[in-house]
Amino acid sequence: MAKNKTAETEVRVIDFVNSYVENEQKKADSFQLIELMTKWSGFEPKMWGPTIIGFGSYHYKYASGHEGDAPMIGFSPRKAAFSLYVYSPTEENKYLLDELGKFKMGKACIYVKKLSDIDITTLEKMCNDSIAYLNEHHECACRN
Repeated sequence: MAKNKTAETEVRVIDFVNSYVENEQKKADSFQLIELMTKWSGFEPKMWGPTIIGFGSYHYKYASGHEGDAPMIGFSPRKAAFSLYVYSPTEENKYLLDELGKFKMGKACIYVKKLSDIDITTLEKMCNDSIAYLNEHHECACRN
């Protein structure tokens, strides 16, 4: 079976942000997200794959047999927009999307151009709801 490309790495998060993010506003937003997600999750940031900053981890296993580890919440400061990995399929998160602000929804993430486009309190609620969902439905590092 193929190895999961999005695995935790030893790259320092601060080094990644300083070398990868060219736009100063996006860099400031990245550091703000790191501070907020560290506080909300209780986990220090880690690099996952080449461009994802993740907090905590959980183990997943699909019916197909494919399994692996992923961050509980996280983001990637991509050139066009931030990819926020904070969404779980709960009724609460569906409701919270209406209050989030200006974003686009992908299959597994939320795309945001800048933090000022969204409501930070709503983002916090979404992160907390997703962490609770993952704790209930998956093996999480928070139980170790």
